[in-house]
Amino acid sequence: MSKIAAGLVVALSTFAASAADATQIERVVSPLGIEAWVVHEPSPLIAMDFAFAGGGATQDPADKLGLSSLAASLWDDGAGDLDEKAFHTRLESKSIGLSFSAGRDNVRGSLRTLSANRDEAFDYLRLALTAPRFDTDAVERARRQIVSRLTRATTSPNDIASRTWWQAAFPGHPYGRPPGGTPESIARITIDDLKTYTKRVLARGQLKLAIVGDITAAEVGPLIDRTFGTLPAEPELKEVADVAMQGLGRRIVVPLDVPQAVVTFGTRGIGRSDPDFMAGYVVSHILGNGTSSSRLYHEVREKRGLAYGISESLTWLDHSALLVGGTATRSAVTGEAIGLIESEMHRLGESGPLEQEVADAKSYLEGSYALGLDTSAKIASQLVQIQLDKLGIDYIDRRTSLIEAVSLADTKRVAKRLLDAGLLVTVVGKPEGVASTE
Repeated sequence: MSKIAAGLVVALSTFAASAADATQIERVVSPLGIEAWVVHEPSPLIAMDFAFAGGGATQDPADKLGLSSLAASLWDDGAGDLDEKAFHTRLESKSIGLSFSAGRDNVRGSLRTLSANRDEAFDYLRLALTAPRFDTDAVERARRQIVSRLTRATTSPNDIASRTWWQAAFPGHPYGRPPGGTPESIARITIDDLKTYTKRVLARGQLKLAIVGDITAAEVGPLIDRTFGTLPAEPELKEVADVAMQGLGRRIVVPLDVPQAVVTFGTRGIGRSDPDFMAGYVVSHILGNGTSSSRLYHEVREKRGLAYGISESLTWLDHSALLVGGTATRSAVTGEAIGLIESEMHRLGESGPLEQEVADAKSYLEGSYALGLDTSAKIASQLVQIQLDKLGIDYIDRRTSLIEAVSLADTKRVAKRLLDAGLLVTVVGKPEGVASTE
């Protein structure tokens, strides 16, 4: 962690806001039409999160996977007249934290600054977005780091299991490709590729933006216009098709000489905009939230000691929805562990949850949400995610009532829908009692 990040973590950790406070969100539209959600807090800090929707790894050319990740790692490595060293020195001297990342569907960024350094911080962000240098030395350094990480991943059982699962779940679709690329694909990316990708993806039309801290709604409009206003109005994104995961009922074994077998399992999920989503969220929590209260944890670890941990969760993407989980177990009992996972999911799907399980899950999901809103940084991040999920500016206020509205009958119906289609399972190691199937 850099000195900048470490300093801001300490500072941000001192700022706490209740979930009730976090709902005081103002929608600001700048003179140029850029929308931002703003939470004013009497804090010496400003936290801004932003995302460029649709601009993630799904936009990578098939022969240059990892382009989005490499570009995002370089946007703050020199911009305008400032080379990499000078740019980072300026940020560090003002305790400004600036970072970017690329996911499957979106590119995200964050800015953390003391309010006293606000104007400079936003100016440096503007430079990073509009005039990244992509100097040869910086590009090659970032390339070496990514290739080194990807090379290590080729022998990691967890990475192999996950990568194999996604390839089988989405054959021929961008979701089936490794979002970070491969050592070979990263090597093919040129500086011109990085510049072209940046111009295509960073545009105002798909920008989602949240600002929390010592700033008023009146100050936001001119500030974000100055920061983002010279970006293209609309991105140039290639179309990505909606897709349902494939491979249900398959088991794929990848032999590897490791002490334990690593298991990734999953099935089709429920989209974030689906009316059944919240009931599915409750069911997923009951099934495999990773704690002793979940059915999978109780059956696989507590009763039989077959694994140290096991969990699953709903995963929603722009073009698909999944329920994905994982565990690691001794080679000799891998078949037994997978059988238990399948049978427990089938049992929950057939009979549905118990009334007390539903009540406990709803109570936990309602109460724990505030933990994701206890700092300005967390609030900013959550507000951007709410925008990406198209849930509405009042979602935080409505969330508890949405959970409360889930009935036992809802969970029984949705459990059957969610858990009755079978699993795609990948296993990496030397599992006993497990063989690949088609």
